[in-house]
Amino acid sequence: MLAEADGTVPHGSDSSMRTSSINNNINPDSSILISKMEDVVIPFSSEVPCDNNGQRMWWAFLASSMVTFFGGLFIILLWRTLKYLWTVCCHCNIKNKEAQKVNNPANNQAADRPPKGPDEKEEAPASEVGWMTSVKDWAGVMISAQTLTGRVLVVLVFALSIGALGIYFIDSSDPIESCQNFYKDFTLQIDMAFNVFFLLYFGLRFIAANDKLWFWLEVNSVVDFFTVPPVFVSVYLNRSWLGLRFLRALRLIQFSEILQFLNILKTSNSIKLVNLCSIFISTWLTAAGFIHLVENSGDPWENFQNSQSLSYWECVYLLMVTMSTVGYGDVYAKTTLGRLFMVFFILGGLAMFASYVPEIIELIGNRKKYGGSYSAVNGRKHIVVCGHITLESVSNFLKDFLHKDRDDVNVEIVFLHNISPNLELEALFKRHFTQVEFYQGSVLNPHDLARVKIESADACLILANKYCADPDAEDASNIMRVISIKNYHPKIRIITQMLQYHNKAHLLNIPSWNWKEGDDAICLAELKAGFIAQSCLAQGLSTMLANLFSMRSFIEIEEDTWQKYYLEGVANEMYTEYLSSAFVGLSFPTVCELCYVKLKLLLIAIEYKSEQRESSILINPGNHVKMQEGTLGFFIASDAKEVKRAFFYCKACHDDITDPKRIKKCGCKRPKMSVYKRMKLACCFDCGRSEQDCSCMSGSVHSNMDTLQRAYPLSSVSVHDCATTLRAFEDEHPSTLSPKKKQRNGGMRNSPNCSPKMMSRHDPLLIPGNEQIENMDMNVKRYDSTGMFHWCPSKDIEKVILTRSEASMTVLSGHVVVCIFGDVTSALVGLRNLVMPLRASNFHYHELKPIVFVGSLDYLRREWETLHNFPKVSILPGTPLSRADLRAVNINLCDMCVILSANQNNIEDASLQDKECILASLNIKSMQFDDSIGVLQANSQGFTPPGMDRSSPDSSPVHGFVRQASVTTGSNIPIITELVNDSNVQFLDQDDDDDPDTELYLTQPFACGTAFAVSVLDSLMSATYFNDNILTLIRTLVTGGATPELEALLAEENALRGGYSTPQTLANRDRCRVAQLALYDGPFADLGDGGCYGDLFCKALKTYNMLCFGIYRLRDAHLSAPSQCTKRYVITNPPYEFELVPTDLIFCLMQFDHNAGQSRTSLSHSSHSSHSSSKKSSSVHSIPPSNRQNRSSKTREARDKQNATRMNRMGQEKKWFTDEPENAYPRNIQIKPMSTHMANQVNQYKSTSSLIPPIREVEDEC
Repeated sequence: MLAEADGTVPHGSDSSMRTSSINNNINPDSSILISKMEDVVIPFSSEVPCDNNGQRMWWAFLASSMVTFFGGLFIILLWRTLKYLWTVCCHCNIKNKEAQKVNNPANNQAADRPPKGPDEKEEAPASEVGWMTSVKDWAGVMISAQTLTGRVLVVLVFALSIGALGIYFIDSSDPIESCQNFYKDFTLQIDMAFNVFFLLYFGLRFIAANDKLWFWLEVNSVVDFFTVPPVFVSVYLNRSWLGLRFLRALRLIQFSEILQFLNILKTSNSIKLVNLCSIFISTWLTAAGFIHLVENSGDPWENFQNSQSLSYWECVYLLMVTMSTVGYGDVYAKTTLGRLFMVFFILGGLAMFASYVPEIIELIGNRKKYGGSYSAVNGRKHIVVCGHITLESVSNFLKDFLHKDRDDVNVEIVFLHNISPNLELEALFKRHFTQVEFYQGSVLNPHDLARVKIESADACLILANKYCADPDAEDASNIMRVISIKNYHPKIRIITQMLQYHNKAHLLNIPSWNWKEGDDAICLAELKAGFIAQSCLAQGLSTMLANLFSMRSFIEIEEDTWQKYYLEGVANEMYTEYLSSAFVGLSFPTVCELCYVKLKLLLIAIEYKSEQRESSILINPGNHVKMQEGTLGFFIASDAKEVKRAFFYCKACHDDITDPKRIKKCGCKRPKMSVYKRMKLACCFDCGRSEQDCSCMSGSVHSNMDTLQRAYPLSSVSVHDCATTLRAFEDEHPSTLSPKKKQRNGGMRNSPNCSPKMMSRHDPLLIPGNEQIENMDMNVKRYDSTGMFHWCPSKDIEKVILTRSEASMTVLSGHVVVCIFGDVTSALVGLRNLVMPLRASNFHYHELKPIVFVGSLDYLRREWETLHNFPKVSILPGTPLSRADLRAVNINLCDMCVILSANQNNIEDASLQDKECILASLNIKSMQFDDSIGVLQANSQGFTPPGMDRSSPDSSPVHGFVRQASVTTGSNIPIITELVNDSNVQFLDQDDDDDPDTELYLTQPFACGTAFAVSVLDSLMSATYFNDNILTLIRTLVTGGATPELEALLAEENALRGGYSTPQTLANRDRCRVAQLALYDGPFADLGDGGCYGDLFCKALKTYNMLCFGIYRLRDAHLSAPSQCTKRYVITNPPYEFELVPTDLIFCLMQFDHNAGQSRTSLSHSSHSSHSSSKKSSSVHSIPPSNRQNRSSKTREARDKQNATRMNRMGQEKKWFTDEPENAYPRNIQIKPMSTHMANQVNQYKSTSSLIPPIREVEDEC
C-alpha cells in the first residue's frame, strides 16, 4: 500500500487511479494489515514511479556498502594468502636450485656463462615494480600535504566532507526514505559530485597505502564505504535513503590536522584542545545520527511500526542529556535498536563526557590570559621589557621610568615573560594600565616576538636577576635572549643587564650587536665595583652618583636637620639638553659659570663633536674647548623643565633677568651661522689649515677680535679667553691643530674618554715639569696599551702574599683594605673592576693608594689572573672577622675599608644574605686602637677624629694636605659595606633610628656613604634608554676610563697589555678625576667660615678649573653645640647662597696635574725612613695661600736648567712657552698661561711625600 505524504491523492493521475482500484479490491480481512501499514509514510512523486507495493529499499543501500566493504576485504585477504603461498613455494624452489648448483659442476659452469634470454625476462618485472613505486610515491605526496598541491587537496577533501555533512543536516528534515528525481533535486546532485571526488581521493589513498588491510579498516575508509556507494544506488533507483550519511561527522576528527597544515595551530595546548573538541563533537553528532535513523525508521522485526518522529536536533539533545546523566525524560528512545544503542553509548559516552569535558574546560581556563598580541598606537612608541620579571624588579623599573620629574613619557611599556604574573604583580600592572601591558611568552620564541611587535619597538630592555645563585648562568640566559632578539630583528636597540664583567665579551660575538647604534650592556658588577672604588678616593661619592642617576621626588622637611639638606640634594638628577646658540664660542668654564649663576643649572660635561662628526664626552674640559652649535650638555638639576633654560637662553632677551623661572622661549631670531664659521671666529679651534691659509689668522689679533665681536656678542671673560687663544695660536706650530691631531678614538657614538686622544694644543713632550719625556726615554712600560691605567709586569701571587708579621712590619698607612668573603665555590665578584679605578693613569705613581686584600687565599687565587698587572697590590691570607689580621694591616690607618662578599646569593633567607658583611662591619667598628703610631700622617678622608687640635703644628696642613692623629676607635674608620638586601642596612649603624621599611636612599648609612647596594643601579636601565650617553658618562666617572677598545682587549686576552709610552697614550692621562677639597685652611679658608657655596664654586672654577658639585658635611654640623660624631653625609649641588662651614669637604672635578710627578721624584722611594713616613692624599685637598710656602731656590734652578735644555732641543717655534715655565698651567690642553701668583698656588698644591710599603716597593715600581 502506497500512501501520500500529505494523505491526499492528486486528481488526473494514472497512478492515483490505479491506487484507487487497488484499494477497492482489497479483502476486508486485510483491514488490520492496512491499518498497520498506514503508519509507513513513503512519499512519491507523480513524475517518478515508485514501488507500487510500498516496499522499502533501504536494504539495497545498505547492501551496496556491505558488499563493497566485505568484498574488498575478501579480495585483500585472498591476495595476501596467495602471495604468502607463492612466497613460500618460491623460497623452497630457490633452496632446491642452490643445492643442485652445489652438487652439479656443470650447472655451475652454465651459471658462470652470461645468461641470454633470462635477462630480458627479468628486466620486465623490474621496470614494472619501478613504475608502481613511482605512482605510489606520487600518490603519497599528494595526500600527505608535503607540497602546495597536496595541502590544497587535503583541505579541499575536508571542506567537502563538512559540506556533505551540511547536506545531511538539510536532508534530515525529510523522511528517512523518499522518492526523488536526481535531475531535479539540487542537493542530491551536489552530494553526488562530492562523493565522486571522495571516490577519487579514496583511490589515491589506496594506492599510497603501504598496508592495504589496515587502510581498508581505517575510520575514513569505513566512512567512505557507507556514504559513497549509497549515492550511486540512489541515482539508479531514483530513491533517497538518509541512511548512514551521518558518518561524515567522523571527518571532524581531522580538524586539528587541517589547522596544523594551515599553520593556524602551533602550540601543544591549542592542538590538544582542538583534538578533544573535535573528537567529542564528532562522536556526539554521529551517535545522534544513528538514533535519528532507528527512531524514525523503527525496528525491522516490528515491520517498522514502532517508529517515532524525531528531528535530528532532538536526537542531539537526547544524546547530550544522556551523556551528562541528567535525562529529563521529555525525549527518549522507543525502538529496541535505539534503546540497545543507548545502553552501550551511555557506557562510552559517560566516560568520554566525564574525561573530555573537564579537560576541555581546563585547557580553556588555562589558556594564556595574556596571550594576545600588542596593537601599536600611532604616534606612540613602545618598548619591550623581558628577562627577570618580578614584583620587585618591575616596581623599581616603573618607579624610575614613569617618574614625574621626567618630561611627558609618551612610551608604552610591554612586558614579556613566560610565567603569568601573580596577584600582586597583576595589581601593579592594573594600576599602570594606561602605559603598561603584559604578554605571556618568551623572547626565545619568534612567534612571541611577533606578538609584541618587536620589529617596531623603540628598544628592548632585558632585566637580570641580581640575586641568583649562579651569575654566569643568568648572564648566559640574557645573552641567549639578546641572540634571539637580534636574530629576529637585527636593528632593534637592546639594553641588557649583565652580572659579571667577563660575560660582556660574549656580546661582542653577536654580529648585529652595535654599541654605536644604541646597544648597551649595563654590567652591575663593573659599576658596583666602580662606585665603591670612587668612594675610596672620595668617600660618599657612591651615594651622590647613585642619587644623581636615580629619579627621586623632593621631600620637604621644615626642621633644621641633616635630612633636610640631604633630601634637597637627593631631588637632583642628571639630565641632558642641547645648549642655546647664545653659548656658541664661549669656553666651557664660562658657560658652566653662567649656567650655575644665572640659570641655576650645574653643567658638568658636554658632548663634543669634531669636524668628522665624531663625538666624545668631555667632563669639565678646560678653556680650550669652545661651545659649538648644537652642543649637548650634561646637567644636574631637579627636573627636566629646569634644564630647558639652557636651550631657551638668549643673551639679548634674558641677560637682565634675575629669576631663572622667567627664562622661556623667546621670539627673537638670532643670526644663524654654520658651526664651522662660528668656531673659526671664536678661536680657530676647528680650523684644520695652517696659519697662512686661515683667514682669521691673517690679520692682527685686534682685527680678529673685532671680527669675533661683530659676529657674536661675547662676555668680557670669553673675549679675554679668545684673545689669549688667538695669541697662543699665532706663536704655536700650525701642524699641532691638524684634523688628524684632533681625532677621537675612532668613529664612535660617544667615546668614554674624558678628553680626546689628540686634543692637546702642545705636544705632551713639551710640557715643562712633567714626567712624560722620562717615561718615553726610559723605554719602560708603565701603563697599559691604551694609556688609561697604571701597569706592571705580571707577578706571581706568591710574591705579593704577606704574612701577618710581614704586614705588621710594613707599617701600612693611607692604603685601601679590601675585606672579601669567598671560597673555592663562590662566584667571582670581579675585583679587577674595583682595582682599575684606583690605578687610573690620571694619578701619578706615588699617588696610588696601596691595596691590601684580606680573605681566603683560595678565592683570591681565582681572582689573581685579572689582578697580576696592577702595581701596589698585596694579599694577606686570613679572614676579615679576625681582629689580628685587621690589626696587622693597620686598618686604623687606612683611607678606606671595603667589605665585600661573594657568598651572598647562596643563601635562601634574604635577611641572612649580608650576615658576613654586617658582622665584619660591626667587628671593625667595635675595635679599639692605641695611639703609639700617632706620628704617622693618616689621610682624613674628610674624617676629623675627636680631640684633634687644629692649632697644633703636627695637625696643620703640610704641602696642602691634612695631617691627623691616628684613629683610636673603629667607629672612626672609613668603611663602605656592600649589601644585597636593602633592609639589612638597619643593622650597620646601631645608633641610627632608621625604620626597617625605610627606602635605602633615606637611611643614614647610605646617606653617609658607608653602605652601598646593587639595587640602586636598577635606575640605570631607564636612564640609559632616555639618553644613551648617560651610561657612557657614568662609566667614565666610575671606571677610571674604561673604553670599548679596552673591553675588546680584555675580551681577547682577559688581561691588561702593557704598552710603551707614546704621545697618544700619554695624552690619555690628561683627564679629570674626582677629589675632595678641604676648607678649613688654604685659599678657600675665608669662604669656609660662613661663606657662600656659589662664591666657592666660581672661585674654584676660575682659579683652578675645579668644578665643584657637592659637599660632604659632618652630620651634626648644624648643631650649635660641639659634637664628637665624625659621621658625614652628602649634599648634592647646593644652591648658590648655601652657607659653608670650615669642616666641609667639597666634591670637585679637578684637572690632571702634570707637575706633581716631578716633585715626587726625589721622594718616591723614601718610605723606608720613618722620619719621612707621610702619604699623599689623592682625594682630600687643601690648597694653602701662595705666601704659605715657597719652593727652594735650588729646586727651582735645577728645573729651570732642565726645562731650558729641553726647550732648546725642541726648536724655536715653541719659544713662547719657555719664557715662563713656572707660570704654565699644568694641564697639557690649557692654552692660557697662568699668572705667577696662581702658579705658586698650584705648585704648593703638589704633594711632596708618600708612604709605600717597603717590603713590596721594589717589586711594584715599574
